[in-house]
This record gives sequence, C-alpha cells and structure tokens, in this order.
Amino acid sequence: MMERGSDKHGPRLDDEQKHETEGLVRGGGTTHAEEWKEPEAMPAPGEESLHSYPPGHEPGVPEGMTQRDVDVRSDLAKWLSDTHWPSSKRELLARARREGAPDPIIDMVESLPERDYTNMADVAKALGIGVEKRRW
Repeated sequence: MMERGSDKHGPRLDDEQKHETEGLVRGGGTTHAEEWKEPEAMPAPGEESLHSYPPGHEPGVPEGMTQRDVDVRSDLAKWLSDTHWPSSKRELLARARREGAPDPIIDMVESLPERDYTNMADVAKALGIGVEKRRW
C-alpha cells in the first residue's frame, strides 16, 4: 500500500508540516520548526539574583523617587511623550489637551510655573515630583 500525503498541496508543504508537528506527534519535543518561538524557561527559585543588570538599570524604584513619583511621572510622560523640548507651559498644556489627557494630568500641567522646560525631569522637578539620582 502506498503512503499518501495531502491532496490539497504538494509534497514540499507536506514535508514542512510534518517537520513542524513532529514534536507533537512524538510527544516530547517542540511543535515549532523555529526554535526562536519557544518561550524562555523560568528561573528556578533562588536563581533570580544571578541575573546581573547594568549599573543604573536595576529593577525597582530609582534612588531619589518613590513608587508614586514613578507612576505620576510615567502618566505625565504618556501624554507629553512627543513634545519637542524645550517647551513652554503653554505648549505642554496644548499637547496634553490635544492628546486627550485626563483631568488630573491637565491640572498638573496647568499648575506649572510659566517658563520653558527642557525635559520630563525638569517638569517633574517643577511639580515637586522626585527625580532619580544618577550614579555616574
């Protein structure tokens, strides 16, 4: 008796699909032909500390800021992210309104002193939000 492939496509595609499903059929291996699609294994308990981060890129809250500071600054940056610096209070307010920022963000921008701001850290500092301390 002759083994048949699919009658919907040719032998090349049949072979490719056979290769992709080989792990599933055998029950122990990957089901993907491309290994890069496989998720990375989770670290075992205690291995988390083995991961090294470059200085200044460790996870958590940066020195000089609280978690609330990070959250507020992140919210501000979300609505002001495409701003061209330096920007005036008027320009920042126009950007926030144009982007449809929520009222708390609009209120924060409205409370800024009238002057030009050089970046988000400058805006955060003017609002009394903590600014990360850089370790150079």
